[in-house]
Amino acid sequence: MRVILQPRTLFIVLSLACLLAVWLSLALGPVSLPLMDTLRAGLRLLGFPIAGHDLQQAELILGQIRLPRTLLGLAVGAVLALSGVAMQGLFRNPLADPGLVGVSSGAALGAAVAIVAGASLGGLPEAFAPYLLSLCAFAGGLMVTGIVYRLGRRDGQTSVGIMLLAGVAMTALAGSIIGLFTYLADDATLRTLTFWNLGTLNGASYARLWPLLLVCVLVIVWLPRRAKALNALLLGESEARHLGIEVERLKGELILCIALGVGAAVAAAGLIGFIGLIVPHLVRLIAGPDHRVVLPASALAGASLLLFADVFARLVLAPAELPIGIVTAFLGAPFFLFLLVRGRT
Repeated sequence: MRVILQPRTLFIVLSLACLLAVWLSLALGPVSLPLMDTLRAGLRLLGFPIAGHDLQQAELILGQIRLPRTLLGLAVGAVLALSGVAMQGLFRNPLADPGLVGVSSGAALGAAVAIVAGASLGGLPEAFAPYLLSLCAFAGGLMVTGIVYRLGRRDGQTSVGIMLLAGVAMTALAGSIIGLFTYLADDATLRTLTFWNLGTLNGASYARLWPLLLVCVLVIVWLPRRAKALNALLLGESEARHLGIEVERLKGELILCIALGVGAAVAAAGLIGFIGLIVPHLVRLIAGPDHRVVLPASALAGASLLLFADVFARLVLAPAELPIGIVTAFLGAPFFLFLLVRGRT
């Protein structure tokens, strides 16, 4: 594969793109702030002694609304992109998606159970509703992924093909149950369920952010440590074993990492598609297949892309807000079709 950009150049470009995305995410919205006021208010929030009594509104908007939303977007985008790299490395297929093992559908099912059950019980306590929803979504993702992984185990070996088929079946089963809940839900519950399934960063708070940041740090720290093992796995399982890689252990660790990362991301922001598919593949087209480059570059690219998509979602129908899952699907589906057409030529 031809390398278009050298790693150093790629990381400089992606870092600048990420900084620009953060700046725009903090500045733009229903109440847009001047870019310089955004920078000054952000520095004041960090404790820098910058004068300016006219920055009180900007500080309030940044500190209470946009900063947690921006941090949530960075974490979700990075985790989804890294999970996509892990999934594509596990299946040795650049078109694999983190949802193939059922974690996204499982998280959606867990959230649907929480929303519909809460409505049938007269509503969840307001103070605990966000935490219970996220916890149920996270637990649902882990449960379905665990079932898929267990079905894929045979005689101490993990069959990637069987896991793929089991993931497709569990995704269909979870989708049918969600469809049943959607049919039985009343109007208010249906609206909540629909908007959650479309994905959004709206309503981000520091309380919802910290669990995701913890998972994000774990994924970002752990996956790059397996870059060489993922490179060896690209050669095939037998070749990786000859190179001293414990393939079965690596598979289990990758599945656990994907389940934790995607489960936490979906629990925090709902279903956001295509980030885990298009970002790793695009990075490979630019920088080659070396996971020592692909992993950190995908984290930066995923975080940047999700923030740009969120800014677009906030502005295109302002003061209303377009669900971010619609934006990422609108961007991702044509790119996926482009890859298919490109592969045929």
